[in-house]
Amino acid sequence: MEKIIFLDRDGVINEFPGRGEYVTRWEDFHLLPSAKKAIALLTASGFEMNVISNQGCVSGGLLTLQELETITSKMLKGVESAGGRIHGVFYCIHKTADRCKCKKPQTALFHQAARGRDIDFSSAYFIGDSEEDMQAGENIGCRTVLVLSGRAQEEDLSRFLVKPQIVKKDLLDAAQWILEVKKKS
Repeated sequence: MEKIIFLDRDGVINEFPGRGEYVTRWEDFHLLPSAKKAIALLTASGFEMNVISNQGCVSGGLLTLQELETITSKMLKGVESAGGRIHGVFYCIHKTADRCKCKKPQTALFHQAARGRDIDFSSAYFIGDSEEDMQAGENIGCRTVLVLSGRAQEEDLSRFLVKPQIVKKDLLDAAQWILEVKKKS
């Protein structure tokens, strides 16, 4: 059985830029130290990690695809320098008004990440920082983990229509929990 984790980007891997804000320059992308440790830990434990992220700032004209690719490349190098590996990065660059099938909470990006493999999504995890992420995880059938290092805070949970299966402080806390669960199974 494959060990697969899907990760949101902003607020999970890097500092959350703020509501309505986007990371549009590398200088504004701040990799969370705990995220680097978490990805290294999960990599060493045999997990495949894929990033699933909405980046509507591209179609909104705030960022070019080339600029997004530059940020992504540097993010991957930062993760690798800490001993981690992200296998794939899948972005939706559309605005909500575009009504695409890839913008979370839709599931097309998860299927792209599967790359034609027969993935058992029910044994995979989706770690995100928003209700939208929890909805996407539920829609694809993943186990959902909400981290409080980004958009959502504990007091927001009472308003969530789709509740996470577990809430953790950050990606490192989530990674340690996942490894505990796997050890027991």
